[in-house]
Amino acid sequence: MTTAALAGSERRHEAVLLAWALVVVLFAYTLLGLSQSPVIPAGTWIYGGSLAALALIAHVAIRRIAPYADPLLLPVVFLLNGLGLVFVRRIDFATGDDLAVLQTRWTVVGVGMFVATLLLLSQGRRLTRFYYTFGLVTIGLLALPLLPVVGKEVNGARLWVELGSLSFQPGEFAKLTLVLFLAGYLDQKRALLSVATERVGPFLLPPFRHLAPVLAGAGAALVILVGQRDLGSSLLLLGVFIVLLYVATGRIAYPVIGGLTFALGGYLAYWAFAHVRSRFDIWLDPWSQVNEAGYQIAQAQFALGTGGLTGTGLGLGLPTEIPYAATDAIFAVIGEELGLLGATAVLLLFVLLVVRGFKIALTASNEVDTLVAAGLTTIIALQVFIIVGGITRLVPLTGITLPFVSYGGSSLLGNHVLLAFLVWISHQARKDAAPARIPAPARIPAPTNEAAE
Repeated sequence: MTTAALAGSERRHEAVLLAWALVVVLFAYTLLGLSQSPVIPAGTWIYGGSLAALALIAHVAIRRIAPYADPLLLPVVFLLNGLGLVFVRRIDFATGDDLAVLQTRWTVVGVGMFVATLLLLSQGRRLTRFYYTFGLVTIGLLALPLLPVVGKEVNGARLWVELGSLSFQPGEFAKLTLVLFLAGYLDQKRALLSVATERVGPFLLPPFRHLAPVLAGAGAALVILVGQRDLGSSLLLLGVFIVLLYVATGRIAYPVIGGLTFALGGYLAYWAFAHVRSRFDIWLDPWSQVNEAGYQIAQAQFALGTGGLTGTGLGLGLPTEIPYAATDAIFAVIGEELGLLGATAVLLLFVLLVVRGFKIALTASNEVDTLVAAGLTTIIALQVFIIVGGITRLVPLTGITLPFVSYGGSSLLGNHVLLAFLVWISHQARKDAAPARIPAPARIPAPTNEAAE
């Protein structure tokens, strides 16, 4: 198969999968509407047409800019995003809010940022060359909410920046710039970081001067996040930091030391900060404070239990009983109304996205792309683990959104930019690995009678 034929085949597969994703989302939206009234909602076709237009724009952008990209990435994300819109709308029906309209607008902007990021990456500029700049930008973004004028505290966490009528979470974009900083720096210092000359207990580590920039950056980021009382993002950034160090060097000492450091930090934070202690106490025994601090996690447990195997049905649950259902606890709403089967299907979509992301990292054209893809995929994997683990009481619950599903403009925009990076890296890798066009063999003229004689 020629390279052009391979690209065309990939895009056809993507188009078919997008069509099926659209069918699933519209079917879910129709069932939700029928749960509220006996007729199909009048806006179903407008809603479906809008989603189809967004899918077409993203598909055409990939076909034009990154024709060799992995054909599964966009359909999986589109399906997750569409189901997220359905469940945000379902919560709107229960609360009387209008969050689904805002989330749809953010989805439009997110697709625009996805296309813009693809165009930027196609210009051939390796953004990781400016890794020190991205490191400073990361610290600046994380520090913005701490400023006295623009910073805004919501639910005890100082994560928001408010500029006039615009409100956003800069930490959602800091995750991306952190990955670009670490990927650029570790790519440049890979050889030095792989040579161990300093002993720390039973472990051998490279000279401290080579580790100092990444340690300082990660340390500053974690200090700021602890000051913001956002421990979920602290765990997320530390996890990305440890994974990329391991991917870059292959030394098991980094994840081991990172894990021990996090455990020690968590122990100290438990005794130093009342809000951390409260989170852990609620995690261990939410029923002791079921009507107070443990109310959210207890109601999430009730919702999952009520859903059983097949769920109560779309539109037939009680999402109003769960605080912050559209943001922190949307997975509990999914589990209640779609049951274990539906919640597992959503998790499998994330598993597929993460598996494809790590496959892109393994097959990337160069080492820096490997680091970027691994870091971005780790962000998705850890976010899903932290929020789903919190809802199911596997880990303490923190205020992290479920990627592409939960309500939140900052999260949605940041994740669409993340998707564009994965799409571009997969395009580059598949293009380089595609078989070159093989010229047809020259025809040998048939022998003449004279030659035969």
